[in-house]
Amino acid sequence: MSTTKDIVLTAATEMFGDKDVTAVDRWVAPGYIQHNATVADGPQGLRALIASLGEDFRYEPHRVITDGDTVALHGTYYGFGPKPIAAFDIFRVENGKLIEHWDALQPKADTTLSGRTETDGPTQVTDLDRTEANRTLVTDFIQQVFLAGQGEITDYVSTAQYDQHNPHIADGLDGLGAGLAAFAAQGKNMAYATLHKAIAEGNFVLTVSEGTLGTAPTAFYDLFRVADGKIVEHWDITPAIPDADKIPHDNGLF
Repeated sequence: MSTTKDIVLTAATEMFGDKDVTAVDRWVAPGYIQHNATVADGPQGLRALIASLGEDFRYEPHRVITDGDTVALHGTYYGFGPKPIAAFDIFRVENGKLIEHWDALQPKADTTLSGRTETDGPTQVTDLDRTEANRTLVTDFIQQVFLAGQGEITDYVSTAQYDQHNPHIADGLDGLGAGLAAFAAQGKNMAYATLHKAIAEGNFVLTVSEGTLGTAPTAFYDLFRVADGKIVEHWDITPAIPDADKIPHDNGLF
């Protein structure tokens, strides 16, 4: 019997690797719910997307996080535009088929303050026995520090190691503080309003939140790696949320 992870990886390979439109019939439920801001709802939206992909389109996976009926993929798309695009894709599986999808996409930067890219770094899932503890650590971090503006960041983030993949923030807690201060000076305060999801497997926890960057409604996809009870690495994508009348469905982004 195929696992949830197997179903998602096979479906993604056939649809976006092989660019096989017929894979939609095999792997996608008739009631497929789409949250992408540019793709229409249902299997027909996926068929149209796959049919539009050019010969140079390809997907490079980096990380896979499986949490019950949900699988999160962290990877890079090539051929969507002039630059490679870092992406988080989240699929929910029901009765052996894809039933729901969320994502966040962002062109990769040419340079980063940390010298890391938006997608490099460790990929192996470890510490499976720590999944729930790590989920709690990360959700408490988001809720207490970013939503409530309370708590000490060092209660959650390691003071010895904090590897950063946001292109505008350097490594370490000092880098994080300087980066957030720079955002504020540019009128781009990061304000989290709602934590929607926390997808966890072992040492990786992906959170999906909603808020504002400056005055722009923004989705915050944050992937954290945890080691020895502290956050030691961070990747993120922060796409702007378009107006509802510009989204080709009524499902919203979350």
